Amino acid sequence: MNGKIFIIEDEPSIIQLVQYNLEKEGLIVSSATNGNEGLKELKKFKPNLLLLDWMLPDFSGIEICKNIRKDTNFKNLPIIMLTAKGEEEDKIKGLDSGVDDYLTKPFSFNELFARIKAVLRRSDPKLVSDNLEFEDLKLDRNEKRVFRNEKEIKLGPTEFRLLEFFLTNPKRVYSRDQILENVWPNNINVESRTIDVHIRRLRKSINLKDQKELIRTVRSSGYSLI
Repeated sequence: MNGKIFIIEDEPSIIQLVQYNLEKEGLIVSSATNGNEGLKELKKFKPNLLLLDWMLPDFSGIEICKNIRKDTNFKNLPIIMLTAKGEEEDKIKGLDSGVDDYLTKPFSFNELFARIKAVLRRSDPKLVSDNLEFEDLKLDRNEKRVFRNEKEIKLGPTEFRLLEFFLTNPKRVYSRDQILENVWPNNINVESRTIDVHIRRLRKSINLKDQKELIRTVRSSGYSLI
């Protein structure tokens, strides 16, 4: 999978468990432990999906959801509510506030992950697809393999993430800051020149003999996949 998940949850043990497992699946994850902090960080992080706890120390998940739905930038953001409330009336209340799905605690990670995939598949199918393709380039997310014109290309982990990121939005120009934010989840001490080094390595790997260049440098702007 690909994409960014934000968690607003006041139980650190739940955050730790969910974040660890989601990152193992290739997702970028950030979190907050209260509603006030969560709303601020949400706007900076710009996730593809929000995991939202119903019971928080300052605001309820229902209040946060209603607040989010008033923001034009997040009115379509997929939200899965996490809660200890299991009554049908509570579920209806959550769904009426704009929640896309509802998961009662305690839950297994496998069930949560299945819900996340189902919601993302409806909202943004390209994030869940196992294969990404552009022209004669193909990336298999399950097997972590890359092919160009049917010939397999060996990539390092960072170059693989870079290519996967470009393939989710081909022809879109990304700045170095955007690449850093999406490809390096923990971007501490990562400099712009480090990004340039990995871009060069990726170029060298995928530019087979007699094949056209696929990664374009846009002066003063960044990079794009043609």
